[in-house]
Amino acid sequence: MERRCERASGVVLHVSSLASVGGVGDVGPAAVRFLDFLAEANQKVWQVLPLGPTGYGDSPYSALSAFAGSPLYISLGELVNAGWLMPEEMQDVPSERGPADFEAARRVKLPLLERAAGRFLAGANAEERARFQRFKKQNADWLPNYAAFAVLRRRFGGESWHNWPDEYARRDDRAMAALKKESAPELAVEEALQYFFQSQWDRLRTYAAGLGIRIMGDAAIFVNYDSADVWGRPELFELDEQLQPIRVAGVPPDYFSATGQRWGNPLYRWDVMAAEKYEWWVKRVKRNLALCDTVRLDHFRGFEAYWAVSASEETAVKGEWVKAPGRDLLKRLRTAFKGLPLVAEDLGVITPEVNALREEFGLPGMRVLQFGFGGHGGREHLPHQYRPNMVVYSGTHDNNTTLGWWRSADEATKANVQTYLQKVEHEGDAVWAMIRAAARSVADTCIFPLQDVLFLGSEARMNTPGVSAGNWRWRHEPEALHPDIAAQMRELMRLKERD
Repeated sequence: MERRCERASGVVLHVSSLASVGGVGDVGPAAVRFLDFLAEANQKVWQVLPLGPTGYGDSPYSALSAFAGSPLYISLGELVNAGWLMPEEMQDVPSERGPADFEAARRVKLPLLERAAGRFLAGANAEERARFQRFKKQNADWLPNYAAFAVLRRRFGGESWHNWPDEYARRDDRAMAALKKESAPELAVEEALQYFFQSQWDRLRTYAAGLGIRIMGDAAIFVNYDSADVWGRPELFELDEQLQPIRVAGVPPDYFSATGQRWGNPLYRWDVMAAEKYEWWVKRVKRNLALCDTVRLDHFRGFEAYWAVSASEETAVKGEWVKAPGRDLLKRLRTAFKGLPLVAEDLGVITPEVNALREEFGLPGMRVLQFGFGGHGGREHLPHQYRPNMVVYSGTHDNNTTLGWWRSADEATKANVQTYLQKVEHEGDAVWAMIRAAARSVADTCIFPLQDVLFLGSEARMNTPGVSAGNWRWRHEPEALHPDIAAQMRELMRLKERD
């Protein structure tokens, strides 16, 4: 079943990559400027990565919560405008330049955020308090659990929850009741921070809608072991009596890694979820759709079968494919939301069964142009193989930038590009040729990393799968969003009927 939509194009850029003060990007003025740039470039989609608070390594795909927003993405400037911070308190805040520095943001920005939250709780007027109470009521199924998790994680020095004292790791009723009473001010601060994030994000999303721009979110199929989700509902995950993972998620050896990728996420107890009519997933998708217009389901093939690795294994080489109840889950979601505003990330080892699952529910799949020329994904990633119900990318956050990819490509790959697209006389021609090929394809939607739009090389790469250090740090420079680039993109979209 094909689902048609208007021909559109967009840009993928994570919030952390915006040029905002405070160490990392946020949802304040820099995000507004980026939306203005997209509008000038006639781009209709802004794709972001998962928005949750990050833990070790700061991967947005290993968030501390599948429901909460990262406090680090709250705009300090907007808190100043609201009166919850003073301008003079911003003196030591990191500038908007340079790589994203999550540690500096935690060290300098978090204390300011907590101070602002305290002032809000003490001084908000009746109308503001009423809005805050509505927010808490609307998010009561996850907010108190996340607030308790955040407070305890800070109390125990950032340790994973399984290393906390047993009464807290196992959520002893008496210990949790004492926490609620003794740490009420801290819990309220965490709830206020989530309110700040939601309020600022809602304003940004409304602004985007006014420009005709849809926001595409991203949901990792699995959740992090060190998360409020696993701590709060351990019975939904494959954990032993000591609350340790039995099996973990990953992918077998592939293009990105000869030993596969051992992600380490605990696997779901799908039988328990099925008995609850997949209510946890309904709530999760509902939360994502409260933030975004559509949601990309990362690692969609895991909804048909997932790679299960014993938790004792150091790599993902030894594992097995295990069937998942994807059809039952998607039927439940389709009923709950009267449709499925989802995109299936169907990259990797894709079987006919995975394709059949995606097609049965009419979900757009993904194609990545880089894969079509270098022998990884083969012919299905070349434009003549596309269908309308697809989202095509020049590259993703896991790829090198197109310019970096071209510079490191072997001669055979470059020859394939030359033959299929055009004669590439300069390395910049390769980038523009890839953007043009995606734009003129029959795919309903094409998405470009901002790094490709800005013609940046490997220094701007966002993530290298299988490499633990140096990822998720790239940010664009404040002056990078030049009107000439927007005009060039706008004209291309007009010619390719994506306006």
